[in-house]
Amino acid sequence: MTAGLIEAIAVNPFEVVKVAQQADRSKMKEAESTWSVARRIVKNDGLGFRGLNKGVTATMGRNGTFNMVYFGFYHSVKNYVPAFEDSTQEFIRKLLIGFTSGTLACFINIPSDVAQSRIQGPQPQAGVLKYKGTFRSIGIVYREEGFRALYKGLVPKVMRLGPGGAIMLLVFEYAYEFLQHKLL
Repeated sequence: MTAGLIEAIAVNPFEVVKVAQQADRSKMKEAESTWSVARRIVKNDGLGFRGLNKGVTATMGRNGTFNMVYFGFYHSVKNYVPAFEDSTQEFIRKLLIGFTSGTLACFINIPSDVAQSRIQGPQPQAGVLKYKGTFRSIGIVYREEGFRALYKGLVPKVMRLGPGGAIMLLVFEYAYEFLQHKLL
C-alpha cells in the first residue's frame, strides 16, 4: 500500500495533464503538447490541489488500495494454492492467481478511480467546482447516480488490469527465480 501511495504522489501531476489533454475538445486537429498543458495548468491553477496536484488523494486511494489488494492477495494465496511440479501447470497456477489478484484489486479500488476521474476531469458546470475531495466525490456520485455509478468503467479496467496483473506477476516470479539461481 505504501508503494502505491508514494507512486500516486509521483504520478499524479502526469495524470492531471493527461486528463486535461484528453478532455480538451477545442483543438481536435492539433493537440497541445504535454509541456504546454502542464505550463498552462501551473500558470492558471498552480502546483497545489487545484493545479498539478488536483485529485492527489483520489490517486493515492486508487493506487494504494490497488497495490495493497493486488500484492497482498497474490502473496497470501500463492502459498495456499499447491504448487505443481509440471512447469505448464505451475505457469497456469501463477497466471490465474495473478489474474485474480488484478481483477479483485480493480473491484476494490474503482470508487477511488471514479472519484479521481471526476475531480481531474471537466466539471459539469463551468466555473463551479463540484468534485473536489475523494470521499465527497464518491458521496456525490452515489447520491446522484447510485451505487452502480461508482463502478463505471469496471469492465475495461478489469480487461486491462486482470491480464496485466497476471503478466506482471508472472514476469516478476520468473525473473526473481532466474536471478536467485544465477546469483547463488
